[in-house]
Amino acid sequence: MRKFDLLTPADAVTKLNAALDAAGYGPARGIAATEMIPTTQARDRVLARDVISPTPMPEFRRSAVDGYAVRADATPGVLRVVGEVRMGEVAPFAIRHGEAALVHTGGNLPEGADAVVMLEDTVPLTLDDRRQAEPSDGSLPSVLVRQWKIQTNKKLAPGDNAIQKGEDVKAGEVVVCAGTRLREQEIGGLLALGITQVEVIRKPRVALIASGDELVPAEAETRPGQVRNINAPMLAALVARNGGEPLDFGILPDVRAAFEEAAQHAMRKADMVIFMAGSSVGERDFVPDVVNAMGEPGILAHGILFRPGKPTLFAVCNGKPVFGLPGNPISALVTGMLFAMPALWRIQGALNPPQPRFIRAVLAREMKSPKDLEHWFPVKLEIRDWRLAEKPGSTSLISHPQSLPSAEPISTKSNLIFGLTRAGGMVCAPIGVDKLAAGTEVEVRLFD
Repeated sequence: MRKFDLLTPADAVTKLNAALDAAGYGPARGIAATEMIPTTQARDRVLARDVISPTPMPEFRRSAVDGYAVRADATPGVLRVVGEVRMGEVAPFAIRHGEAALVHTGGNLPEGADAVVMLEDTVPLTLDDRRQAEPSDGSLPSVLVRQWKIQTNKKLAPGDNAIQKGEDVKAGEVVVCAGTRLREQEIGGLLALGITQVEVIRKPRVALIASGDELVPAEAETRPGQVRNINAPMLAALVARNGGEPLDFGILPDVRAAFEEAAQHAMRKADMVIFMAGSSVGERDFVPDVVNAMGEPGILAHGILFRPGKPTLFAVCNGKPVFGLPGNPISALVTGMLFAMPALWRIQGALNPPQPRFIRAVLAREMKSPKDLEHWFPVKLEIRDWRLAEKPGSTSLISHPQSLPSAEPISTKSNLIFGLTRAGGMVCAPIGVDKLAAGTEVEVRLFD
């Protein structure tokens, strides 16, 4: 009779990552297939090549504030204003010693200016009006030209309140590295350089193979003994959220030949394979033997010291990660989230995969735990006591919790999905701990 290996989760993940490294995956080493897509649609896609700036950024000297462009060596003092540089325009004049020009934040600096004095550091002096002489042919009306002076007591140094050409990025500089998971800020930066198309790693195709004679499609009417297949749709949503393209392989009957055929098809079509159910040690659990026939090195860990999800299977077959997840929905979702999704980001070559978010909370009641397993259990989060406090530097009030949030353990079994819908996150009781007392401060891994 087959038995579990029962590795710790950390040891199983270490073996998996080592096998993926040997297969050529890791930071900036994703699957070979790439595609060009619009930069505006590249959120969370992984860059396939370094992006090199075609131009300096900014492309011209800019003012960092609203104020007057000046020569720093003329400050402090009285300056004659010779004009205004409107946004989007280039000044038709240069600044000489003792002159100034009105400029706006982000606007072009005129030649000769090497600093900007802020508006609030100036005092306008009296205005002088004069009329521009009319041309002799009378083709232009007379124009009232208003000239003025300003005084500043501020001593400026060259470069004050000015942004130099290429200060952000120099032409020829690598601005985004291969392997970067693109976020809003990278997208904005690329578009600022006029880069409207980027080459990214193709979305890895993930085969999702559900099995069980009791399963029927989610849209089907059930008879006693039947349950709807929710694992594949849940994992499909999880895969899509983590940069993959889910491939639904339907529901397999508990027949070995069906598993073998699906495995061969999945290895041809997909970059990663996830079996849901059939990974335990029973007579009708065909996944372990089928996976070992899918390619080398095969199974790396079969059974982990983990709840929910002790029967989880880790493998790499001919360079592709393969998982056997439990059939119970909560077990499938939690193990998929904690183990399969990091592997999905790894085969994309992501340097900066999404990181889980944690908060501190206080356990509302005692939670017993199997001492020999790493136990993750769902909790409901609640902030009970609030107080009003002054916002620093402001007269407005903001609300603060007076204490850490309360984390109420949710009693659920591994096949009851609505326990997770009421949860804000999960708490881990490590191996060797048989209970967590009420009032214990815990770290809660938040659900997205």
